[in-house]
Amino acid sequence: MTLQRQHFLLSATLAGAAVTAALMQTTALAAGPADRGSQTAASIPDFSGRWGRNAFNFEPTPSGPQPVMNLSRQPDGTSNIGQLVGDFRNPILKPETAEIIKQKGEMSKSGHTYPDPSNQCRPYNPPFTLAMELGLEMLQKKDGITMIYDQDDQVRRIRLNASHPKKVTPSPMGDSIGHYEGDTLVVDTIGIKPDRYAMVDRYGSPVTETLHVVERYRLIDGAEAKAAQERHEKTDGRLNAAPRQLDPDITKKGLQAFVTVEDPNVFTTAWSGYVTYRRMSSNMAWLEQVCAENPNEYYKDRWIGLPKADKPDF
Repeated sequence: MTLQRQHFLLSATLAGAAVTAALMQTTALAAGPADRGSQTAASIPDFSGRWGRNAFNFEPTPSGPQPVMNLSRQPDGTSNIGQLVGDFRNPILKPETAEIIKQKGEMSKSGHTYPDPSNQCRPYNPPFTLAMELGLEMLQKKDGITMIYDQDDQVRRIRLNASHPKKVTPSPMGDSIGHYEGDTLVVDTIGIKPDRYAMVDRYGSPVTETLHVVERYRLIDGAEAKAAQERHEKTDGRLNAAPRQLDPDITKKGLQAFVTVEDPNVFTTAWSGYVTYRRMSSNMAWLEQVCAENPNEYYKDRWIGLPKADKPDF
């Protein structure tokens, strides 16, 4: 994603909070989430409110297969967030996947942005959603959860205590079901529609029909969340152009997602990563951001493959 595109997304100033308000009316929030087995509604964790972070991508785990990281580094050793060159040597990648990531990295190094769901105004399929989005709000209700992200009006809906259909119709966001395990929300997603722009991560790992994503959300100590974010920013880079304003009060809980990705057509093994959020400051405006197809301003003299009619409609 180009720095111009980041600036465009993060500086959009259309009607703030309009989308959130409309969605809250349509989801008809109940007094509390549904019981699951012996678990009472009162024991279900409260994930309400707005959560944010200031670094993209997945945080690595202490051990085991790791997510793809950026080979392009700044002089201080942090990731060059304006140039995405995925580490095609990562052993989780099948040879054909490694070649795709290598080609996209070469394109990025040449100064050309490769198409992705963000710059093509496409749905941010899971788990790209988690790698890309910096702001999250959860609307918990009796039979489901709605997840709202603060870039490009991305919305996901999770059915609680349900099963996947025997025959899933592929869709950009896939079929997501969830349940609570003690203090953890577990979200299981299959049926993510393959697409020429759909990606698992920001480095171009493709989506196929066998992609399976599991997310486990839990509240963590506020100081632990702050430390995790700062550790990630030291290696992956911090977005300083228009950062999310995070609540400095570390006595407040943080939110952490443990994401596991499996696709035998793309990866040699299942791998996992973290995404850590903290509460957004109460004075941080939640602005509506609209992705507009504009190849002329951001991709001067270069057509980037947006759909084009043979003749004008009017």
